[in-house]
This record gives sequence, structure tokens and C-alpha cells, in this order.
Amino acid sequence: MGDDASDLFARRTTPSSRAPLADRMRPRSLDEVAGQDTLVGAGAPLRALADAGELPSLILWGPPGCGKTTLARLLARGDDVRFHPLSAVSAGVADVRTAVKQANLDRATGRRFVLFLDEIHRFNRAQQDALLPHVEAGTLTLIGATTENPSFEVIAPLLSRARVFTLEPLAPEALAALLERAATDAERGLGQSGVALGSEARDAISHAADGDARRALGLLEAAVALAQRSGETELRPERVQETAGRRILLHDKEREEHFNVISALIKSLRASDPDAALYYLARLLAAGEDATYVARRLVIFASEDVGNAEPQGLQLASSALVAAERIGMPEARIPLAQVVTFLACAPKSNASYTALGRAWEAAEKLGPAPVPLHLRNAPTPLMKELGYGRDYRYAHSEPDAFVPDRNLPDALGDRVFYEPSERGAEADLAERLRTWRQRRIKKGDGP
Repeated sequence: MGDDASDLFARRTTPSSRAPLADRMRPRSLDEVAGQDTLVGAGAPLRALADAGELPSLILWGPPGCGKTTLARLLARGDDVRFHPLSAVSAGVADVRTAVKQANLDRATGRRFVLFLDEIHRFNRAQQDALLPHVEAGTLTLIGATTENPSFEVIAPLLSRARVFTLEPLAPEALAALLERAATDAERGLGQSGVALGSEARDAISHAADGDARRALGLLEAAVALAQRSGETELRPERVQETAGRRILLHDKEREEHFNVISALIKSLRASDPDAALYYLARLLAAGEDATYVARRLVIFASEDVGNAEPQGLQLASSALVAAERIGMPEARIPLAQVVTFLACAPKSNASYTALGRAWEAAEKLGPAPVPLHLRNAPTPLMKELGYGRDYRYAHSEPDAFVPDRNLPDALGDRVFYEPSERGAEADLAERLRTWRQRRIKKGDGP
């Protein structure tokens, strides 16, 4: 059901003492919003919209606990605004139709109707399509909140009719200020609990919360309750650790954070930073990522980015893939760590991968250029008469197992695709290849 803005904020101003601390400490104005100064600070875009009394359709994108719902409620505050919250987890098209019906009634009386759709990425394409004509006609103002990248999760027509604002995880300083406020506020917070918030405990909560204000306040509330039962007058880091337990890492195998972390692993390997690479490997595995998926990515990296500069990298990565498939987690993390450190410290070359790209481009551009006759197989007498295989020289019969004849189609001439680096084992290949190419050029036009 929807809430009138005036009734809603009356309740928010005087929350029940039984409500969770995060709900009681919800900001009552934009000035109380922590950690989003680029959006609500002086002269910032959302602040400017609020000051001007304008409210276009918005998509608020950010991680859990960064203030998306709070901002939506604050922006929709006003006597002439109806704030109607829905959760896409449980709502459907029927709920949208009900909201549109009320929006039309409000429009007739000059009242603005704001539909707040939490977790908007949970709506499928058909459900999002149902919103589109009403947003376009101005029947309602849509504020969508999502933890997922709107580019992937919100349909393009709806995205083009809304302004997207990105919220960041709360920085430790912002969380610390929020915790201090909650610990000392006697009306809505824990100011009358009899337990002071020590700086070490505050910093421990800020660290454990991972930028999530809701989690930070929940940890504070639970830790203070434990301290009270033990008769303590100051919150200590041990109580925070006891409350937090094992941290749950943010990771979704099908969504953006999955790609962010695996991208960070690969780019750290490419940058020859084994420490960062190990950290991201640990992030992936601790969050439950499939070890064989990680191993497959390492096999690709070993060939694409290390290549012939250290040929053993591909062999080691392939062995780790087999190990991951056969022994599984948690033991698979051991060979994966070995491969990650080896690849990070190995000399790097993408020359073979780049060479394939050049050859691929030439093949697509020139089409099926005729294979030189001396390279063609001649299984029939007619083919031999036509010159197939004529003048072919078997390399192993040559004094140094090298044949200087040209092997590219005539249309490609002396085109060069593979340009070895001067790093690691590939430096030896580069020197050998320079000699061979010079001999092939001197040979002339081949057979």
C-alpha cells in the first residue's frame, strides 16, 4: 500500500523504540544523509532538484545500505506528493495497475504521485514495459532503486526516460560519523544505553560494515546489547568481532560484482602484482565462486598474456584446471594460488594472441586466398599433373631443418603477423625468427 508523504514522515520523525536502530536513525532531511556529498551536498544534483521542487523520474543505483530508499523518501517529501512504495520482489503488474489508478485520481486533484520501486531489477521486461506509458505520460513519477547496473537490468526505453544517479558505498569516515551520531543520540539512538562507543570499536564496525550503513547500525545495536548484558560501560572491539562473526563477501555469480572481481584478478596478473592477484583470488573463492571457472580464466590468461615469454605457464594453468576438476574445493585453492603467483611473476607477452588477430583480419579481408601449389596435398594423379605438391621440400631432410620457401598465399606477399617480444623465452624465438625471415626474403619468390 502507498503512504501519504505527510503521514510517512510523521512516523519517521517519531519512530517506535522497538524499531531497529537503522530505522530509528534514518535521516529526516538531506542534511543528515551521510556519505553522498556528491549527490546531496551544496550545489550537488539531487540537492538542486530538491531545492527547485523538481522531481523527474530517477534510478538510484548503489550497493546495499548506501541510502537509496532514504533518498527516495526525502526527495518525495511534501504535502502535495503521495509516496507509494512497492518492492519488485513481491509486486507485479496488478500492483502497478492499482498504483496507476491512484495516480490518475491524484493527478485530477493536482497531487503528484511518486511510485518508489525497490529492487527494480527484479521486474522482468514485460513488467517494466507496463510502467513505460505512465512514466512517459507523466501520470506518475518513478523512482527505482537497484543494486545492479541499470544498463543491464533496466529496459532501454525506461532508462532513457529516467535520470540515473550512482550512490557509492559509505566511506569509513562517513560510517564513523553515523555511528557516533547513533551512539550519542538519546532520542532515537543509543545515547541512554549506558555504553560508550570507543574509537577502536567504532573503527572495527566501520571496517566490518563494508560501506553498508544499515549493517553498521545493526552491528552497533547488537554489540551494545551484548555489552549491556555483560555490564560493560564501553564498547570494545572484541564485542564487535563477536557480533560480526564471519564476514559475508559481496559476490553474485551472475551480476556485476562477479565481473568486477574476476576483472580485477586478471588485470592484477597482467600488471605483475601477485599480492593483488592473490587477494582477488581469495575474494572469489571465499565468496563461493566455482574453482574450475577461475582455473579456466587462468588458462586463457596464461596463453593470452604470458604466451611464449614463459610457455610453462600454459602447462601449469592447464594442470591446475585438471586439479580443480578432480579434487574440488577447498583443496583446489592451493594449486590455484600456485598458478596465480607464477603467472603474476612470469614475463608477459601477448604477441601470439595479437598475431592471431592480425591473421584473422587478413583472412576475413582477403577471403580464401589460393594456397600455394607446393603446400597442397596431391592424393590423385590428376592433382599431381596440376602441380599440387610440386617442389615441396621436407624440412627434416634439410641440413638445418629449415626451408626458405614462401608459404603464404601470393596475395599476402611477405606479410608479418607474429612479432615476438624481447621478454623471457620469447626473446630466443625472436632472434631465431629474424634469421629465418631474412633467409626467406633472400630466397626470392619461392618455388
